[in-house]
Amino acid sequence: MSQAPEAGRGTTVTPMRVVIALCLIAPFVAMLWVGSYAKTDPTFIGMPFFYWYQMAWVLISTALTMIAYKLWQRDQRARSAAKGGASE
Repeated sequence: MSQAPEAGRGTTVTPMRVVIALCLIAPFVAMLWVGSYAKTDPTFIGMPFFYWYQMAWVLISTALTMIAYKLWQRDQRARSAAKGGASE
């Protein structure tokens, strides 16, 4: 019976977690929406749009994943501080 509150505790949706989810979902949406980048123009350094758009998303995805990780760390520190402060 004491495990029921703990199971519900991990499902709290906070604004920070929404931002983390958006950072992680954005690259998938961008890459799965092929119609938005299935073209050759504009070219960049002689490379068709189709290729350089995907390469740009490699860098963008890396940055967004790093941001999501840092936000997750901040969220976990805040939760542990709140949990430690509440028990004292």
